[in-house]
Amino acid sequence: MKVRKRFFMEAGLAVAFAITFLITFLWPDWIELAFDANPDQGSGEAEWGIAAILGLITILCSTLARIEWRRARRLGSEAPNV
Repeated sequence: MKVRKRFFMEAGLAVAFAITFLITFLWPDWIELAFDANPDQGSGEAEWGIAAILGLITILCSTLARIEWRRARRLGSEAPNV
């Protein structure tokens, strides 16, 4: 089974976004500390919005990686045995 580079890019992005999502979910103040900004004046709405977007991007990248993995498996099983 040969997996294209696309799979590794999608899987890597899924992992990176998942880690960022977890950090944001568990410690939402890191954004304010890292960027020295407080866009929601301490209400936490911006952090929850960012966490939701990161979660959705994680799901999207994971789904794309899974599609690519299944494609490679399907094409690998169709190859003639020599």
